[in-house]
Amino acid sequence: MTGYSFRADEIDTSRPHSARMYDYYLGGKTHYEIDAQAAESVMAAWPGVQQWARTNRAFMHRATRWLAAEAGIRQFLDLGTGIPTEPNLHQIAQGVVPDARIVYVDHDPIVLTYADALLNSTPEGRTVFLRADVAQPESILDSAVLRDTLDLTEPVGLSLNALMHFFPDEANPYGIVQHLLDALAPGSYLALSHGVPDPDSQVRDTVTELYRRSGMTVVGRTKNQVARFFDGLELIEPGVEMAHRWRPAPDTDPAELARTKVSLYVGVARKP
Repeated sequence: MTGYSFRADEIDTSRPHSARMYDYYLGGKTHYEIDAQAAESVMAAWPGVQQWARTNRAFMHRATRWLAAEAGIRQFLDLGTGIPTEPNLHQIAQGVVPDARIVYVDHDPIVLTYADALLNSTPEGRTVFLRADVAQPESILDSAVLRDTLDLTEPVGLSLNALMHFFPDEANPYGIVQHLLDALAPGSYLALSHGVPDPDSQVRDTVTELYRRSGMTVVGRTKNQVARFFDGLELIEPGVEMAHRWRPAPDTDPAELARTKVSLYVGVARKP
């Protein structure tokens, strides 16, 4: 089910889009030639970007599973959903809790093109899509689609994966996240992943410029800056950590964890 209808000509194929580039990094097929060209340019400058994308995806899986299985969360609000790639958040959550309810939010109409085909809910639960702009959180919170699906008087898992680094400081990223959290009940959780500056300044500057030429702003933030998104919340162990080190699978090789370098900080925290 979707919360928006659109025309095919609304999809802008004249310039790359971050969600379609991310799909390319993950080896998907839901992108255009212009997205592939832009993604290839980034991959040439930053060979680790595909591992970065896979690591981010793996964190989303672990965090969602933990929220459903350990924290008892039955409702999820996923912002900046991107191109559906199985298993997606609802499949992880409903695999643990079949009656979980999920609202996906994205601004790119191409995401909605695939929503009905790829994001089918369990019979017990509910999964809906809403086209809205995260930069205007009230448009999400006031939506009838959201209100008809989630009970905001009960805890919600708010998922912000690889999204807020597209918001420069002047776009008030911390205020956006706080606005969303203020609307959620105590006992809700924030699960967030965020890119950090690459230690190689040449790689960092080149990738930033490549995205800028494509009409997108990318802002890497330090660990302390990422931690600010969790101000006022109770961080779950191990706190703000590199994505691959956040509650890794029990069979993960410690030596592999030690030598892996991924410019991505993550965290999960509870609203008291």
